[in-house]
Amino acid sequence: MLDLKAVDSGYGETQVLHGMTVTAQEGRVLAILGRNGAGKSTTLKTVMGLLPTKSGQITFNGRVIDRERPYGIARMGIGYVPETRDIFRSLTVRENLDLAARRFAPPPGGWTMERVLDLFPRLGERMSNGGMQLSGGEQQMLAIARALLMNPRLLILDEPTEGLAPIIVKLIHDRLMDLKQTGLSMILVEQNFGFATSLADDVVIVSKGQIVWSGTPDEIRADKELQHRWLGV
Repeated sequence: MLDLKAVDSGYGETQVLHGMTVTAQEGRVLAILGRNGAGKSTTLKTVMGLLPTKSGQITFNGRVIDRERPYGIARMGIGYVPETRDIFRSLTVRENLDLAARRFAPPPGGWTMERVLDLFPRLGERMSNGGMQLSGGEQQMLAIARALLMNPRLLILDEPTEGLAPIIVKLIHDRLMDLKQTGLSMILVEQNFGFATSLADDVVIVSKGQIVWSGTPDEIRADKELQHRWLGV
């Protein structure tokens, strides 16, 4: 579904990705693991057009997207939940969701306001509250719900559990598992090793802007030396 081939990218003169090559398969969850600063978030931002591709190629469903603007990439069917969540803090929960719902009309059987509120009932209780009044967990629920209202074919999540209490981490895990069971393709960047490997079908490890290992969750869970070497687990 998504294919990066020999992609170089970074911030200004600072190159972070060095020939990044990775593929996300349709209907599967890909976990991208690695230490802080390895290039995981940079990879996602480059996919979304938030950082320029200096060389290499990115394709989505066979279409080259590495010269598209972020809004064009979103319209093609890639939903993005950034590490910073980026909800509109001055708007209510309802207004945040309405923005996506109005812009992206749902296909038959797609994500609607009612359906995302079934997934996250807490948001239904907070519809009139402003974004700045939400807890960190509620903001993450809102960011995911907003992305789903775009009815993406691929959902990308950057550190969805960062800074959240364990009970909220479990809730987010369970909801993402629900999404996986619908067949939604996902890419997950996550520092929580157990969280990531319990959701993933495929795992890659990034170090210094390159893929240094790829395999299955079972393989990486069984290899303690690998975990220690590349993840510090």
